[in-house]
Amino acid sequence: MLTKCNLGVLIHEQAKVWGDKVALSYRDYATSSWRDVTWKEFSRRVSLVSNALLEMGVAEGENIGVFTQNKPEGLYVDFGSYGVRAVTIPFYATSSESQIQYMINDAGIRYVFVGEQYQYDTAFRVFKMCPTLKQLVIFDPSVQRDERDQVSVFFDELLRLGQSHDHGSEAARRAAAIAPDDLVNILYTSGTTGVSKGVMLTQRMYSAAIPVNDSVMDLSENDVVMNFLPFTHVFERAWSYWCLSRGCRLAINLRPQDIQMTLTEVHPTCMAAVPRFWEKVYSGVQEKIAESSAVQRKLMLDALAVGKRYNVDYRLKGLVPPLALKVKYMFYEKTILSLLKKRLGLERANFFPTAGAAIPPQVEEFVHSVGIKMTAGYGMTETTATVSCDWHHSPVSVGSVGRVLKGIEIKFGDRDEILLRGDTITRGYYRKSEITAQAFDEEGWFHTGDCGYIKNGELYLTDRIKDLFKTSNGKYISPQALESKFVVDRYIDEVAIIADEHKFVSALIIPDYKLLEQWAADNGIAVADRQQLCANPLVVQMVMHRIETLQQEFAHYEQVKRITLLPEPFSMERGELTNTLKIKRPVIAQNYKAQIDAMYAE
Repeated sequence: MLTKCNLGVLIHEQAKVWGDKVALSYRDYATSSWRDVTWKEFSRRVSLVSNALLEMGVAEGENIGVFTQNKPEGLYVDFGSYGVRAVTIPFYATSSESQIQYMINDAGIRYVFVGEQYQYDTAFRVFKMCPTLKQLVIFDPSVQRDERDQVSVFFDELLRLGQSHDHGSEAARRAAAIAPDDLVNILYTSGTTGVSKGVMLTQRMYSAAIPVNDSVMDLSENDVVMNFLPFTHVFERAWSYWCLSRGCRLAINLRPQDIQMTLTEVHPTCMAAVPRFWEKVYSGVQEKIAESSAVQRKLMLDALAVGKRYNVDYRLKGLVPPLALKVKYMFYEKTILSLLKKRLGLERANFFPTAGAAIPPQVEEFVHSVGIKMTAGYGMTETTATVSCDWHHSPVSVGSVGRVLKGIEIKFGDRDEILLRGDTITRGYYRKSEITAQAFDEEGWFHTGDCGYIKNGELYLTDRIKDLFKTSNGKYISPQALESKFVVDRYIDEVAIIADEHKFVSALIIPDYKLLEQWAADNGIAVADRQQLCANPLVVQMVMHRIETLQQEFAHYEQVKRITLLPEPFSMERGELTNTLKIKRPVIAQNYKAQIDAMYAE
């Protein structure tokens, strides 16, 4: 059953319902085991945080920074803050000094909660440049504090502060005063197109978003949910709050690079993910198929083909599969497909929401073919995540981003831009009135910058207006369409399409170095390092040939004519990637100007 209440009291209300049931699990790396936190204990720690914040003098509406990777403590701070009508502002765990300095100063933050050593060191270095900053609170007890640090405290100390001072009456007064338009979070956008903007999310937005998502997808208290994406990301945040409202158990993944290990340890039923996760799974399976014997390869390919017919061609469309197809699928499901899902740790799969970028159709079909219910969706920080998604009891088309949620108004403006209104839409950007005015028109429609159309009740995305390139020949190019097509190739890890104001389309390619090195060795090509590997004409020719095969469906003017293989991946440190791993096109164009110019040299 879905518990409907404001976020300030949600955990306490759920503790009344679920008591000693496990609410959270997290991996203890010291013992290589998972530790559980019950709903009662979750509620107790949230109350201690609320008490401590009141003792520290946190005012109603005050902004609090949370600079950490996924940890239970981050949730205690969030919900402890909501209970006393404070606002939390999450920072990505990989944020740079300049990024957090900007956010702390922009939001006038006095207290910042930090996770591990990197976050502490980064925050401490900007302390003197943030006039409002008063104190850091450290989650990880193993963090080594700077010898000059006289003000930071550890989270355990904060909990003891909350335990020794009872502000129950004031906490109750504030909780009772929580209003729908109270600010809950300020989520700073990743800044692909300029200065980071703080999106304001309110109680009303979450209260509207959670039940409408619940009405079209099958989630229950029996689900075990892996938290893989950062809680800083609106997708993971809103999804997790819905899961908590349903009484699910959250399994909190601390280190993103360990996700394959933690999946096999926890065996979750659900997990929010971005397409890149599934692209990696797809590439891994394709590599496994390529390395198998002829007999094994034939069986695996047939299993996937049968799975596609059964799941994609029939079940997703609401059709009943023929008996012969069902029998054949059930055989493969009990043998090859079940073994594949077990190796991934997904044998108990319920459904897996996927959004954040375009999903390559090949990847979406593959996930459904193996019997995993990928629930494609579309949304933004400004829309409390979901605008549309695949409804679980309605026909689903591969390539769409589902059906628009109830309560959200949609229409299409110039160049088919998606315009939205509704209770889940932000009221604007924090202290950015001019930018807010640019995002909303006089009738209150929010201009998303995304283009699309609706067919048979499902929303399809075509382009993002700001990302469209215009060649010197006047042709418009959608880089995302090409990039999502290319990354399914097992030899290609990342792609940046180049076309704006150029006479043809080119691409910077980050290859899968391991596979490329193996191909070079198998073909008698000797290289001393990655630099030589990526510059070798035969290697470049091989990758270009694969691209030519992948891009046949595109118009001639859209097709990539030249490529450059880069010996190093794109980097956040060089400013080439956002915290959500999206490429910053202006930075890419600047950092790789020499390579780009070389591709257009006569």
